Amino acid sequence: MKTKSKLYWSVFDLPEQEINLAKLEKQAESPDLWNDPKSAQKLMKNISDLRSEIAGWKKLESRVKDTLELTELKDESMEADLEQEIKEIEILVSQKELTTLLSGKYDRGNALLTINAGAGGTDSQDWTAMLQRMYLRWAEKHNYSVQIMDINEGDEAGVKSVTISIDGLYAYGYLHAEKGVHRLVRLSPFDSNNRRHTSFSQVEVLPQVEADSDIEVSEKELKIETFRAGGAGGQNVQKNDTAVRITHIPSGIVASCQNERSQTQNKDNALKVIKARLLEIKLKEEMEELAKLRGEYQKAEWGSQIRSYVLHPYQMVKDHRTNFEVGNANSVLDGDLDGFIEAYLRSNIRFHV
Repeated sequence: MKTKSKLYWSVFDLPEQEINLAKLEKQAESPDLWNDPKSAQKLMKNISDLRSEIAGWKKLESRVKDTLELTELKDESMEADLEQEIKEIEILVSQKELTTLLSGKYDRGNALLTINAGAGGTDSQDWTAMLQRMYLRWAEKHNYSVQIMDINEGDEAGVKSVTISIDGLYAYGYLHAEKGVHRLVRLSPFDSNNRRHTSFSQVEVLPQVEADSDIEVSEKELKIETFRAGGAGGQNVQKNDTAVRITHIPSGIVASCQNERSQTQNKDNALKVIKARLLEIKLKEEMEELAKLRGEYQKAEWGSQIRSYVLHPYQMVKDHRTNFEVGNANSVLDGDLDGFIEAYLRSNIRFHV
């Protein structure tokens, strides 16, 4: 534990990060700060994130120091408590270690997660709803804020597609590991003969684009349509055309949002999705260009199957990229994804731009 903590403290470089924080706080003292509200908001967010990260490292450092001092006392009456404390610290150190693997440009930022039902009809739409619940539970465990930006309900049950905004430090860095096709094998609750069915859903994960990023979209390139948001009926149905659908004409990308009661908010959210998808195209092109420069071919398998969830005839969740597997499928579907994410990050050195 002592060796590991020293290694990752050197990687994080706490003194250097404190210097960086002081520089940012100095910038925030400028009387002209709020002349540019977007830049000011970004600066204040960076300060808040860095403060939180430094505080987390300092708290962990203090726990390690206190525990090491107690172990040197060799008090047998404290052994059980010390063992529990060491286990908890090792988990925290492991979590901090993961953040050292997240060095990409967008890894520290927020994520847009979209789940689309694949082949399998109602079963796949139900599977998509199960995945939606799984990621919402995972986000809740990590104290991330979430917002369902757009959802297309299934005809009989489940969800055809859903887009979720997940905000918090390293949200994109962690969730990038979930991108791909997720496969479910179970006895179908929608089959009167109780036969086993295989369902597929596609998970897309995009980094949220900052307002001042290099992804610029002109109003002239957009086709903006408004329509009445769907609902369950009665008071839930909007009487005004608050839902928004935006088409980016040059690329053909379409995004819609109907979750908010304000047309302006729905427009902003739909535009956020447009920019995220344009960024994905840009990153893909840069990856392909780098592969050419390296003299090697790298196939961008955006839709490759990454994980299988088997509920019958046995329980098993297995990631096909890392061979990491868990026998308790229910815990995974309840949001326990950290083992899969950690295995992916440790085994995969990702190209960052």
